[in-house]
Formats: sequence, C-alpha cells, structure tokens
Amino acid sequence: MNTTAMPKRNLTAIKWLTYMMFMMFAMTTDSVGTIIPEIIKEFHLSMVAAGAFHYAPMIAIAIAGIFLGYLADKLGRKRAIILGLVLFALNSYLFAVGNSFAFFLTLLVISGASIGIFKTGALALVGDISRSSSEHTSTMNTVEGFFGVGAIIGPAIVARLLTSGFSWKWLYVIAGTICVLLVATAALVKYPTTVKTLDEPVDFKRTIRMMKNPYALGFSLGIFLYVAAECAVYVWMPTLLTGYSGSFAFMATYAISVFFILRAIGRFLGAWVLARFSWTSVMAFFSLAILICFAGSIAIGLSFAVWLMPLSGLFMSMIYPTLNSKGISCFPKSEHGAVAGVILFFTCAAAALGPLAMGAVSDAFGHARYGFVLATVFAALLFAGLLLNWIYNPAKERLAKLDSSEYQPQTAQISQT
Repeated sequence: MNTTAMPKRNLTAIKWLTYMMFMMFAMTTDSVGTIIPEIIKEFHLSMVAAGAFHYAPMIAIAIAGIFLGYLADKLGRKRAIILGLVLFALNSYLFAVGNSFAFFLTLLVISGASIGIFKTGALALVGDISRSSSEHTSTMNTVEGFFGVGAIIGPAIVARLLTSGFSWKWLYVIAGTICVLLVATAALVKYPTTVKTLDEPVDFKRTIRMMKNPYALGFSLGIFLYVAAECAVYVWMPTLLTGYSGSFAFMATYAISVFFILRAIGRFLGAWVLARFSWTSVMAFFSLAILICFAGSIAIGLSFAVWLMPLSGLFMSMIYPTLNSKGISCFPKSEHGAVAGVILFFTCAAAALGPLAMGAVSDAFGHARYGFVLATVFAALLFAGLLLNWIYNPAKERLAKLDSSEYQPQTAQISQT
C-alpha cells in the first residue's frame, strides 16, 4: 500500500489528532498507580485484588491488539479510530454512575478494548503520513512524547480531584469529554488513501500468521522485555523506596514524577538524537544505561536507587517508540494495522505479566528489592538483544527495501476512510 503527499494543513491536523489521542488515554492508564490506594480504601481490597485496575485494562488492550488490530487495515484508519474513540468516550462517562468495584473493573476492560482499536488505527496512520522510515521513527517518538505528557497530567488531575474532595471517577469523565472533541476532529479531517498491494484477506488469521514472522516476533520480544523493565519502575518503585529516610528522602516523594518527566523529555528529543546517530547504536547504549541504573540500584542500595531509578526514564524514553516504529516499518503499509496489533499485544502482555511476576518474587522473598532483581534480568536480556541488533542489524535490508517501495512521494490522494 502506498500513501501520498497531503496538504500541509491536513497533515498537521492528523498529527495533532494522533498526539492528543495518545495523551488522552495515557491520562487514564498511567493514573492507575494513584487511583489504586483510593480503591483499596473505598472497597476494602487486598493489593492483589486492587491491582486488577492495572492488569485488567492491559490484558484487554493486548487481546484487542491481536483480535481487532486488523480492523485498521480492513475498515480503514478513519473508521477504526472513530469506532475506538466513540466506545472509549461512552464507556468513560459511565464511570460517573457506577458505585461497585465489579462495575468499574468491567468498564476498564471495555476501555482497554477501545484503546486497542483506536491505538492500532493511530499507529497504522503514522505510517500513512510518514515520507520515510526515519520520519516514521521520529514521528513515533513525538507521539510517545505526548503519551508521556499524559502520564504526567493524569496523576496530577487525580491528586487535584482528591484534595478538592472529588472522586477519582471524574478523571474518566474529563478524558471522555476530550475524547468527544477528538471524535469530532477525526470525523472532519481527511485521511490518506489506503491501497492494498496484496490479495490476501485482511482478517484475524493474517494477524496470527504475522506472529510467526521473524521481524514481527523479534521486535515484539524486544518490546516485551523493555515494557517489563519500564513497568517495574512506575508500578513498584514507590514500594521499593517506602521507608527510605536518607539524606535525599525528598527524592523518594517525587521519584515517579521525575521518572515520567525525564521519559517525556527524552521522547521529544528523540528526533534530534536519532538524526545524528544510528538507531541501532542508540538502542544499545541506552539499554546499557538502563541496565546500569537497575544493577546499581540493587547492588549499592536505596541511597543510589532514589536517583538511578528516576534517571532510567531518560534512557528508556526512545526505546519503545523506536522499536515500535522499526517493527511496524518492516511491513508494507497495508499491513501496519495488523503488525501494530501484534506489537500492542506483547506490549500489554508485558505490562500485565511483568509487574505481576515482580510482585510474586517480592512476596516470596519478603522485599520489593528481589522483584527488582528480576527486573534487572529483564534489562540485561534487553541489552543483550539490542547489542546483537547493533552488531548484526538484521532488519537493515528489509527496512531499506520498504523505505524505497512504501514511502516514495506521489500525487496527492485523500480519502475519508
């Protein structure tokens, strides 16, 4: 599938629509850590039960990525995005009328499925509006930068709501209102034409076959390891630092905020860094820095962890969007929805299983430190894989071939689908 040059104003509108979508859903998904303590108090739950507020939507996004990711290719980017956004908006408003844990958990599952639909559409759309695989990677870093901004804004809104005497539920009403505006924008903006280059049916079976592809599987496994390490920080770092009373105790209070801020800053700097250095070398060196941060925190103790763990956010910043971009760019644009769904499955599976495994290890050995030993193993495996990727660069020829065939500028064609 080839896409074509678009009027600059329309291209700008599509990019900002994509940025706002990612920021909006990050406001909800990355606020769970702030909401869980309120859920525990409100419904008298154990930590394992309350943790379902994190696991349930992640699992739903993963399942939607696999089973519904192909809709972005079958229905077209526009219809898939609007379908997901409408479901998300309607579902978000229902939080205002609920009063039971089971009801809220059901809504979170629906929310996750909705995100899986519109996120795969948005990820496929990034390929449609990019003129090269390098621009695809640059745009993906910016998109994830806005996700990082949402991860900062969401918890801040929850904190403000709680201090003002309002329920955390209003976060979802706010997100739903933003979503309504995004639906209106998505309905009005014109999208690039999607042209099939294959006769293969666009369905769920194609997605399953894609999971056997070495490029899809390789990048997905790298992302799995990265996400497992990243979630270790923002899910369990507060527990690790609990009780720290050293000279820099103030840093323990703001560690999560510093982590998210550095991660967002790094993603906005991604285009500048990747324009000057090869992506394979950046991934190898940044993953090494993450490993050093994790290993140093475990080996030296909390006095260093209070600095090293938040600092890891700066080095984590470019890894996910870059691996995501390169994995998607290893396929023709007509398959970007399906491969985005596969990668999204591994992303959310790691987001659910990684913290769960860390929690189990921590419980077994009696301290969160032991969970971070497991996270350090994830970081070590990630570094090993990205070091080999830098040395051998197995996707080089594939990316170069598709860069030539899929991203050549052509006469403008605009479609409403």
